[in-house]
Amino acid sequence: MKKSLLIFALILVGIFFGLGGPALINDPKGTLEDFAVRNADVLPLERVGSYLFDKNCATCHDNPAMHAPTREALAGFSKETVMIAMEFGKMQPMAAHLNKSQRGLIALYLAGTDTQSYQWLDTAMCENNLRSDTDQTFVGSWGLGNHNQRFASNELAGIDRDNVASLELAWSFAFPKVADMRSQPVIVGDTMYVGDKAKKLYALDRKTGCVRAHADFPAGVRSSITLAARDNGEALLVFADSLATVYAVDPDTLDIVWQTRTQIFDKSVITGTISYADNRLFVPISSYEVAVSGSPTHLCCESHGGVIALNASNGEKLWQWESTIDATVQGTNSDGQEQFGPSGAVVWTTPAVDQKRGRIYFGTGENLSEPATDTSDAIIALDIETGKLAWKFQATVGDVWNAACQQGGANCPENPGGDFDFGASVIITQLPDGSDVLLAGQKSGEVFAFNPEPVGLEGDLLWRNRISLGTTNGGIHWGMAVSGETMIVPVADPERDRAGYTPRPGLSALDISTGEVLWQKPVERRCEFDPSKRPLVGLAAMRAAKTQTLEEQYQCSFYYGLSSAATATPELAFSGSLDGSIRAYDINNGDILWQTQTAIPFNATNGIAGHGGAIDVAGQVVADGWLYVLSGYSMFGQLPGNMLLAYRVKPDE
Repeated sequence: MKKSLLIFALILVGIFFGLGGPALINDPKGTLEDFAVRNADVLPLERVGSYLFDKNCATCHDNPAMHAPTREALAGFSKETVMIAMEFGKMQPMAAHLNKSQRGLIALYLAGTDTQSYQWLDTAMCENNLRSDTDQTFVGSWGLGNHNQRFASNELAGIDRDNVASLELAWSFAFPKVADMRSQPVIVGDTMYVGDKAKKLYALDRKTGCVRAHADFPAGVRSSITLAARDNGEALLVFADSLATVYAVDPDTLDIVWQTRTQIFDKSVITGTISYADNRLFVPISSYEVAVSGSPTHLCCESHGGVIALNASNGEKLWQWESTIDATVQGTNSDGQEQFGPSGAVVWTTPAVDQKRGRIYFGTGENLSEPATDTSDAIIALDIETGKLAWKFQATVGDVWNAACQQGGANCPENPGGDFDFGASVIITQLPDGSDVLLAGQKSGEVFAFNPEPVGLEGDLLWRNRISLGTTNGGIHWGMAVSGETMIVPVADPERDRAGYTPRPGLSALDISTGEVLWQKPVERRCEFDPSKRPLVGLAAMRAAKTQTLEEQYQCSFYYGLSSAATATPELAFSGSLDGSIRAYDINNGDILWQTQTAIPFNATNGIAGHGGAIDVAGQVVADGWLYVLSGYSMFGQLPGNMLLAYRVKPDE
């Protein structure tokens, strides 16, 4: 009897730790969800998803007369793409009666019915998988260093004024089942690590594009990848998936070392990249409620942003900072629905780490609902050890906005703001006298410089300069770069019908000491666009029928500004555009020294057909004479694509 009880107890202990151990106590719902998704291949989840699809979706999708995509066609999309369509895209009204788990099961079923998309993998594997002796880190983080300068020396880049014009395409890699490329890779030696929205992480030979290793994960890779280390010195690859789970992965085997769920709310996502320093990871928390709020049935708004610090060795939470207090009922909207607040002030950006002062710096977004807080549209400084506020500077007061404001929906506040969040990460750099300065760019079109050591809790502004009027999806989006005393600033600025607004898309160079503009190079649409076919914005664009065919979009893109993060060297500035162009500028005067178009079809080196598109979010990276570009981003009616493109300085003959 005692032996039977012991065996039973051991089985229970095994089940407990198999389901997640202590995490099961701290977050039972999230831990069980993680377990279910991780083991979807042995659990009957796809069968449940199939039942839900038959009950709720088949009437349209299995009926040719409805002209809806068949379930076979839907299988060609990633789980994340299907979820986006049901959460706040075209299918949101039809899926509104389903809860999040039911929608997830339907998406899991559809993605799991695809058996064709990865047949190329066997032939794309490296024949000789020997790696070079060098362990040189060319790209270890989104900011190319903890200070987010996005700068590479001539020695590291291997590309300069003299050889940049010889850049030529050496290989290309097409990712199945995705239309958005957002995860900037890590490059160590001759190996590149890159993830996609179809739940895969690849280790590629960076000089040939062959596959060294690959691994599947529970959900799509959303953030860029960061090279970190445990306290024993073992290297880790760290990234976040679309469910706000952070993973630490062994770079040799791609096995999961640990994983930690970091949701503050059920709508929390991780958009910025995770920063690493001294066995700590700093995780920026954003939310997709800004988009969901466009739905008239959504009770707006309860989520807000924050930053969570984790132990890099084991994923344990060290501290958590939240941008607002918890939301409570504030009244009702014009449809009589309850309204909650405060909310928003999410963190889209990658934190900059100031080890000298023991602080991190990051920007926040607008509030989603009233009341407005003094932490929205702000630069925040936190203590590394405790997560306590060191100081803050609010750039725009009273900016309360959500997607309902695009159509005059009931969830839009009475006097909406301009949606002027900070999406570009804070940069730490040095002035000519050797003193430190913080640089920040906002969607309002303004650039700011701060003293990192203000007196008191309010920030010490050194200068601010407006180079664009800014607008939704405009101004300074994902990232600036610094080379010496010059700051490189991309401006997105799409065309919008707004009083007094004139778009100014292009690239600018500013003096970091004064904010003075050194040079500006505007970009222009290179084709005649029919104004009647201009895409709608945000949620409306996702719900509406396309006004252009995909072929027409590729022939003439409505969007053409510079949204993605820039990259700088001592002599060059690289910037990609929303129409798929990638350009190399002379950093002294802005002259274009090289450019090419990526929004074109490719017969990719990995054996499948692909297509480039808009260059957005993640910036291009350089390594020892190579330029790597991610091409494709369709979120806001931009050009979809699924390409990783590798350009090489032409070897001497």
